[in-house]
Parts: sequence; C-alpha cells; structure tokens
Amino acid sequence: MKRRIEPSDVLPTPDYVAVRATKRREISEHKKRRRVDVGPFAMFAFESWDTMWFQVQEMLYIEKAGAAQVPDELAAYNPLIPQGRELVATVMFQIDDEGQRRAALAKLGGVEATAFLSFGTTRIAGVPEADQDRTTADGKASSVQFIHFPFTQEQVAAFRQAGTPVIVGFSHPNYGHMAVMPEPVRAELAADFD
Repeated sequence: MKRRIEPSDVLPTPDYVAVRATKRREISEHKKRRRVDVGPFAMFAFESWDTMWFQVQEMLYIEKAGAAQVPDELAAYNPLIPQGRELVATVMFQIDDEGQRRAALAKLGGVEATAFLSFGTTRIAGVPEADQDRTTADGKASSVQFIHFPFTQEQVAAFRQAGTPVIVGFSHPNYGHMAVMPEPVRAELAADFD
C-alpha cells in the first residue's frame, strides 16, 4: 500500500482532465465507505492515499499553477495519508447557516483534542495535525480539523476483527457526541493498516 504521493504519481493536468469524471465517481464511492457522522453536524472522513491523490489533482486542476505547485500540494496532503499504524480523519463541522455555524464553532475551541476512537477496552485519543493551530486565541474552532489516531500493533489486530464495535466521538463539554462506526466502514478502514 502506498504511503506517500510522489511527484511521478501526479498526472499532468491535460491527462487528469481526460480521466477526471471517472476518478470523481470512483473517489465519491470510496469516500462513502469511509465516513461516519457524529452528532448533529460533525462528519469524520477517513483519508487514504486515493483521497489525498484526488485532492492534490483537484487543487492542481482548480488553481492551474502547473508543475511549480506540485511540491506545495504534496507537502500539504502527504501528512494526511495513513502510515500503516494509524487512521487519519478530516473532521468537518457542517452547518449551512453562517450565523449558526459561527455561534456553534465559537463554543467548540479545542474540540480537535477531544476526538477519540474506542473499541473493546481500548480508547485511542486523536492527535490533531500539528501544521497549524485550528482553534483561535478567542476559543473558536475551525470548521475543518485533521486528526490522526495512532494504533499499537495489538490495537490494529483488535480493530481488524470482523464485527468489532467501534465508537467514534468527542469528549468536548459542548460536543460530547458519539456514533457507532458502521461495520462496512470498519472493514474498509481495517485495510489501511500494514
């Protein structure tokens, strides 16, 4: 399994345009098998090499900066590819109304440090991506968070057991929501490990 997007993996924009519609459909289906809604407006999208490759290609397609842009995109998205003993999630707080979104996020400072996965007697604390602080000084959370869940080999083995009930959640005082990970999602994510 690939753990890093190399420059040689990136298609030139004209080549990507030729396969873009097909890739969009494929990635859309792939992403559906990797999502868990938690509470009224949080969604965990567990990332993979494929989702990050698609993101890089889309950024290059949209921004049209050419080959000079590739190193920056790889630097941004390679850290979100699971490295064999972890799961990595993009967490999105999805509230359409701007006023409601601002009010909700103002109460969720530090939410990224309260994400967890639990199964059996194991609880894995999420580790926010360290590239930047996603809670402002006044306590407002970003609507998008990037969270790593590091596993031991024993935890990987337990997670891989078919039918293992997995809980995804937050222990934040203003967003103490949890959800059971659907079994098809658990099975899909189990393949992310070495």
